[in-house]
Amino acid sequence: MSDLVLYIGNKNYSSWSFRPWIAMTAAGVSFEDVVIPFDFPAGNPEFHKFSPTGRVPVLKHGDISVWESLAIIEYVAELYPDAGIWPADRAARASARSISMEMLSGFRALRGACPMNIRRERGAIALPEGVTEDVARILAIWRECLDRSGGPFLFGEFSAADAMYAPVVNRLEVYELTKDPVALAYMSRVKAHPAWKKWETAALAEPWIVPEDEA
Repeated sequence: MSDLVLYIGNKNYSSWSFRPWIAMTAAGVSFEDVVIPFDFPAGNPEFHKFSPTGRVPVLKHGDISVWESLAIIEYVAELYPDAGIWPADRAARASARSISMEMLSGFRALRGACPMNIRRERGAIALPEGVTEDVARILAIWRECLDRSGGPFLFGEFSAADAMYAPVVNRLEVYELTKDPVALAYMSRVKAHPAWKKWETAALAEPWIVPEDEA
């Protein structure tokens, strides 16, 4: 059994769980994942048994608890400095952290209107104010990073930055939010990654339906 245990929500819906999970999996970090599904409108009371915020994800490492997706990624990157979770180059690493923080603190219109939903059939929805602007900014970030690194991922190899934007790949696809060829090619590469495929397979097999996340 691994020393690291990651408590997560439904793989179909939980975008914040997906971020550290795919970062750790892509980096080859060994961990156990424990799925506690969203069985109630506000999550699940069971979350309070291991989460100080009553939300997921939470990483347990012995007596240490780490919550919030980006904090978990940073903690694991410190544990495994040679795993390539962040870019090796300092300038690239600074940029990767900046756009990861931007995802953490921004894009609220997109995240609110278009929940991550792995099994959702593709189809557009009416978009509230702010979503188009959020998408435009994300596409600009992706294009700038890919132009600078040469790909295939935002900073060359798959990194924490790609993990932080992985749920957006699902959102832009299933809600048909872009036709940009650079973005679509990048999205295809992310979706082809073995870590994505592993999460996707588990998400599609889940029995739970959360009505408020079925936009």
